[in-house]
Amino acid sequence: MQILPIILSGGSGTRLWPVSRSGYPKQLQELHGTNSLLQQTAQRLIACADVLPPMVLCNTEQRFLVAEQLRDVGIKPGLIVLEPVARSTAPAITIAALCATAPEDTVLIVMPADHFIADNTAFSKAVKQAAAMAMCNKLMTLGIKPTSPHTGFGYIEQGSSLSEDSEVFAVTRFREKPDAATAETYVKAGTYLWNSGIFIFRASQYLAEIERLQPQILIACRKALEQGNTDLDFLRLDKTTFAQSPNISVDYAIMEHAKNAGVLPVTFAWSDIGGWPALWQIGEKDENGNVIKGDVVVTDAKNSYIRSDNRLVSVIGLENVVIVDTADALLVASKDRADEVKDIVAKLKSKNRSEGDTHARVWRPWGYYEQIDAGDRFQVKQIMVKPNGKLSLQKHHHRAEHWIVVSGTAKILCGKETKLLGPNESVYIPLGTIHRLENPGLMPLFLIEVQSGDYLGEDDIVRLEDIYARTN
Repeated sequence: MQILPIILSGGSGTRLWPVSRSGYPKQLQELHGTNSLLQQTAQRLIACADVLPPMVLCNTEQRFLVAEQLRDVGIKPGLIVLEPVARSTAPAITIAALCATAPEDTVLIVMPADHFIADNTAFSKAVKQAAAMAMCNKLMTLGIKPTSPHTGFGYIEQGSSLSEDSEVFAVTRFREKPDAATAETYVKAGTYLWNSGIFIFRASQYLAEIERLQPQILIACRKALEQGNTDLDFLRLDKTTFAQSPNISVDYAIMEHAKNAGVLPVTFAWSDIGGWPALWQIGEKDENGNVIKGDVVVTDAKNSYIRSDNRLVSVIGLENVVIVDTADALLVASKDRADEVKDIVAKLKSKNRSEGDTHARVWRPWGYYEQIDAGDRFQVKQIMVKPNGKLSLQKHHHRAEHWIVVSGTAKILCGKETKLLGPNESVYIPLGTIHRLENPGLMPLFLIEVQSGDYLGEDDIVRLEDIYARTN
């Protein structure tokens, strides 16, 4: 038996705005612990025997971030698949099952990239137990024994026992997120579990069920793979054919209808980190019940989540609040209404505010840029280029640029001239001039960029050559 971890990393996490945004969502953030949620997920099964390198499914915009984060924790993925359009879990898992090298023997362990699990040892033990049932052609999921009548999770109703030791049960049905009264009845009944969204089954068994129950998904996914292409180290699915797949979760597509669906109840601490209250729940609290992250000073504050990613935040005399400060946005909310932050994100997007999607710091495969100031016909950015990082060979139709090196060494092509610049040296890039910036050194390169012109949008970049395959 070989276990292939499938990591689904396509979410945007709007309930964790302003830290989580579609350009840099929650699974890529260090929200709890020293690594990002994606890195923690990838490391979760590392101690298990017979576990293959993970397969990750993510969107195109985040491909380099995903690859770099895995590389930073010493994990080389078996494959990173790029989803050209957002689809739910059933199409994503179908792609993964089709990509499995030996689907008749391979057991898939499907894990969202943005969940928290406190005990990796207990998790690994549960996966092995469920995988053994999967080898007997069961479609397994992990159900979390509820510790409270939580209304933010879906539930699984467990049926009769499927094993001699009575630790694995048939799935009777899946339940949507309940209201408070219904959740109370679920917990009192003792036969309902939180739906973890973690699934374990043989790739061949899953494909047989998807062909029986959702043939259109299988047809679309096969075509998307056949008409897809490799892009550096990534597998890029064909957009047109993948978009033809029904947009449906694996719960509704397969698990609710399969006669061989099973659930393994588990007791380890788990959270889908669906919002700021969830982070408060799992966070380390001070003597007044506060979870504090970053440069924060409090006086007489209680039962609150307070985080600063930027400047000093001071709080006096507040209870049950969420305060999150980033470089370009501040959230202050009652803790019991913090999930409504998704409505704020919707309003920002309706007004075409960039804060709804992107941070002040925008990551690129070569490093990042961060806006410092902006005004009429100008903007100022800080740019960081990683060692051996190289921006595309490009030009602009509407803006000129000044670059001032702060630290490190810059290799700059401007027109036909190539020059090396050190700290306090600068160069002017006239409008329309072909140019390129790269870092030939061993340390990060930092510089200040001053743009001026009648249009300063990021889409005024004509890429002529690019080592990251992003040419126009």
